[in-house]
Amino acid sequence: MEHARQLVNEGADILDIGGESTRPGALPVSVQQEMARVLPVIEGLRGVSVPISVDTSKPEVMRAAIAAGAQMVNDIDALRDAAAMHVIASSNVAVCLMHKQGDPITMQMQPNYQDVVADVADYLRKRIAAAEAAGIERNRIVIDPGFGFGKTLEHNLALLRQLHDLTELGVPILAGLSRKSMLGALAGQDVTQRLPASIAAALIAVQRGAAIVRVHDVRATVDALKILNAVNGEPA
Repeated sequence: MEHARQLVNEGADILDIGGESTRPGALPVSVQQEMARVLPVIEGLRGVSVPISVDTSKPEVMRAAIAAGAQMVNDIDALRDAAAMHVIASSNVAVCLMHKQGDPITMQMQPNYQDVVADVADYLRKRIAAAEAAGIERNRIVIDPGFGFGKTLEHNLALLRQLHDLTELGVPILAGLSRKSMLGALAGQDVTQRLPASIAAALIAVQRGAAIVRVHDVRATVDALKILNAVNGEPA
């Protein structure tokens, strides 16, 4: 909770709280373990000045987190679980629908696409349509192309290069690139030394249409975005 408040002071507009790692090779955790990790934090941050997002794919965790005060659900499975879809449809929270190929344990083994940008756009278009059909208003939906989730370095670069194509889907884009292995591969840096690369990736993502960037290093990224906004004549 102390770290969360520090991030808000540094300029975070949303706090994303998760209790299950989804990095390549990560093993799943139980519903009970995930709840034990996230609910006390969400409850303890009730009244904080920014919205709280819960990063989960489990309907039970979604329901409990919303009851505890979460205002957004960040689902790497894009509400493919019918129960998860029902939880969001019966609430008034926002939701982030992410693209991934495979599961965290296996997703980086042999990712394959005919055209990664077209394939990701098609998947997200269908998930938006499914969410709307379930009663989730479009103004509650955000999409995430899922950098690093079942994608090679070349796939990730193509998505970032053509990120603006996804704006045609008509909902805000969230880009999560901070400290990811694709940046390590490009810059030749260990995960602890990827701040410059992460800032560069965030700026490129925003320039190419991202409305939200999910980052670890808030103050440094906010400062960089202030410069970008000033050059573009936009509010800081």
